[in-house]
Amino acid sequence: MERPFPTVAVVGLGTMGAGVAVAVARSGRRVIGVEAGPTQAVRALARIEASTARAVARERLTAEERTALLALIEVGDDLAAAAQADLVIEEVPEDLELKRGLFAELDRICPPETVLATGTTALSVTRIAAATARPERVLGVHFFNPVHSMKLVEVVRTVLTSPQAAEQVAELARDLGKEPVAAGDRAGFIANGLLFAYLNQAAAMFESRYATREDIDAAMRLGCGLPMGPLALLDLIGVDTARTVLEAMYEQSKDRLHAPAPILGQLVAAGLLGRKSGRGFYTYEAPGSSTPVAEEAVAAEARPAGREVRSVGVCGSGTMATGIVEVFAKAGLPVLLAARSQEKAERAKAQLAKSLERSVAKGRLTEQARDAALALVTPTGGYQDLADVDLVVEAVAEDLAVKRELFTALDRIVKPGAVLATTTSSLPVISCATATSRPQDVIGMHFFNPAPAMKLVEVVSTVLTAEDVTATVLELCAKVRKHPVECGDRAGFIVNALLFPYLNDAVRMLAEHYATVDDIDTAMKLGCGYPMGPFELLDVVGLDVSLTIEKVLHQEFREPGLAAAPLLEHLVAAGCLGRKTGRGFRDHARR
Repeated sequence: MERPFPTVAVVGLGTMGAGVAVAVARSGRRVIGVEAGPTQAVRALARIEASTARAVARERLTAEERTALLALIEVGDDLAAAAQADLVIEEVPEDLELKRGLFAELDRICPPETVLATGTTALSVTRIAAATARPERVLGVHFFNPVHSMKLVEVVRTVLTSPQAAEQVAELARDLGKEPVAAGDRAGFIANGLLFAYLNQAAAMFESRYATREDIDAAMRLGCGLPMGPLALLDLIGVDTARTVLEAMYEQSKDRLHAPAPILGQLVAAGLLGRKSGRGFYTYEAPGSSTPVAEEAVAAEARPAGREVRSVGVCGSGTMATGIVEVFAKAGLPVLLAARSQEKAERAKAQLAKSLERSVAKGRLTEQARDAALALVTPTGGYQDLADVDLVVEAVAEDLAVKRELFTALDRIVKPGAVLATTTSSLPVISCATATSRPQDVIGMHFFNPAPAMKLVEVVSTVLTAEDVTATVLELCAKVRKHPVECGDRAGFIVNALLFPYLNDAVRMLAEHYATVDDIDTAMKLGCGYPMGPFELLDVVGLDVSLTIEKVLHQEFREPGLAAAPLLEHLVAAGCLGRKTGRGFRDHARR
């Protein structure tokens, strides 16, 4: 079959347009580049020559390939040249009237069969198409930056776009070595539609002083495996760009979660746009630099020294409890593994032994270190044996009544001055604390699963937690080689408060038939560098667990946009809970 679009025009040769032009030329197609004027055209050609020279230096291209590629690209300032193209891709600035005017002119210039594509990231493709007499041949083609390395291309159809035109553009994307995904015309499309709502919530979290920028970014990198934290990513994207995208999303959705956080407008007004201006949420060595500089710390009251922790107790016998025991034992701390019966405790220690053995087999642990860690763990079927430990970590079922009952028991048993910690991921820490007569000694210590591998621990202080208790847990995290982030006792803490609304948005997107499960997952992995797509992650976490956390977040913040997606509730009601039941958003082969 003949390859689609042998000649492609690219209008607007900034960073993105130049990248698209080079990618198209690398496929052997003729490229007509159009800039606004002769000076801009000369600069654009120089930009293309410089980028391809760097590609040769980095061995992504040979010198011969570069010569052949450049021979296929012509750059000028006459829009009429676009009439020779089979496909025109527009990459001019994000201004709706500018784009509409350009498309009206292209519609007049180009033959009726020419396909016109906008590279907008946030504006309505439908409104752009309406400026032409051929809306069935207008669509969005959203490349990601840098074009040479990003595999994703979102092919955006309006209600009038012909399936043939969309498939031809998807075929072109595949021919360029890209992975096309089909999206409907909604602000942000798939990747940005999910990404920017999350970034906006992170900005609002920082603005409320709930957590520091460093802790928010570290939490999402270490807790979710994301390539960058949200505030660093906002600086990379550009605070002004993010605000523009969010304004467009809010204009369409009227969802308050899409209304740009006030701090974004304040930063834009101050000219603090991120890396490109040298300062945004972080300060950089120079405009355009990717290297943040250490800023002078704001004077703060010295934190008191923590309490001494020489021995630890862990309540629970499940996966999380066993993993936490392993963390403490490998760090050289004696650990009492307390379960509801001696049999359960012994079984949990046997699971610990298997985990340590796997580490030895993989070369991560010596046999001597394995034996030393095991020797430090004492299984017990009675909580009364925890009387003399310095810190107790509760890792039982995520049920508030069960946890409160346990904390009441620990209050009677454990010596005065010991720290009592809960690993809850969604329940209020203060509710555990008030089940005791010493709420000042109670704190949240939220490990992530699997605890031995995941570096993050959210340290959650309530309004009653003593400062030296917080200091104790921060010092203990350092001792066991975990990265602590501090936050207050608010639903979801940092990670879940940012992660689960994003997952919920993905479910809503699917329920609205906006994109498929596979396309949404692909978009987030290839477009944003996420290790898993949202539906892969939901099936791993468990749809029932996810629904519970969504309900907790909605109950706490009463934000309509946080209400659990009905599709998620329906799947849980049907017993489709993800991998553990063999079916969730996907079918999973039972083992």
